[in-house]
Amino acid sequence: MVRRPLLQYLSSFGKTAVGSSAFRLVSISSDRRSILKTKKLIEDVSSPWTLKAAVCLQRLPVISADRTPIEQRFAQMMQEIELERSLLSNHELQLLADAENLRRRQADDYDFNEDKDTMQDIILAMDLEDMWEQKLKMFQPASRVRDDIDKDVTTVERCLDDLLVLLVEQQVGDEKLWLLPQAQWQKGETLRQTAERALATLLAADFKATFLGNSPCGVYKYKLPKALQTESSIGVKIFFFKAILSAGGASAAADASIMWARRSELHHHLKPDYMRSVDRFAISL
Repeated sequence: MVRRPLLQYLSSFGKTAVGSSAFRLVSISSDRRSILKTKKLIEDVSSPWTLKAAVCLQRLPVISADRTPIEQRFAQMMQEIELERSLLSNHELQLLADAENLRRRQADDYDFNEDKDTMQDIILAMDLEDMWEQKLKMFQPASRVRDDIDKDVTTVERCLDDLLVLLVEQQVGDEKLWLLPQAQWQKGETLRQTAERALATLLAADFKATFLGNSPCGVYKYKLPKALQTESSIGVKIFFFKAILSAGGASAAADASIMWARRSELHHHLKPDYMRSVDRFAISL
């Protein structure tokens, strides 16, 4: 049996490894080109669905809502518990000190010369309470209910204690429908960019919104009537994004093509199928 020298064996092994490695690099490069080519072919093929992006723009409550009966009872119970466990405040301690001083002054053996220097410019706690009560009578809080503004659905200042959702009136076929602001997707942009463009193209007001994520939170699709269907267009897919109003909207009061609707009012203006899709994600924050 003939044995090759160890050096010759290692030399041949190295050549084999290099050759195999070079072959793998060529194979990987070929696979990558194939994947990119396939991806380009997929992008070039037009989808039979028209893609759109819509925005569920919400205005959060500005003031707290009225308490329910059970919330009122719970708040009263917690206030009683807090009062029982709390310590005396500085004002309450001053009331006790004033009462003690008054008791000493009414005593028969009280010497007025002892407190002669300290009785000047003394404001009692009861005097402070009288001053505070007068200021409270002069204070007039703003009304929580404003019938003239709350009935105006075109202003963002309505229903300050409730969450509002922006709706716009759009022409769909032969009828006008109330929908969430939407725009058709254009090649080269993401769906979120399409949703941002849907708000930017509204002429009613300069809306500044904070989008909650880059992915859609819901989808709604419908097919076109058979008379309008073609091989390249059979229906529409609408991807919804959620956003919070951070500024703007005040100049939209004179525009009748927009509406700030409460959550309980949406079903009066949206189509039932559309409303079911919106209702899945349009929850109060």
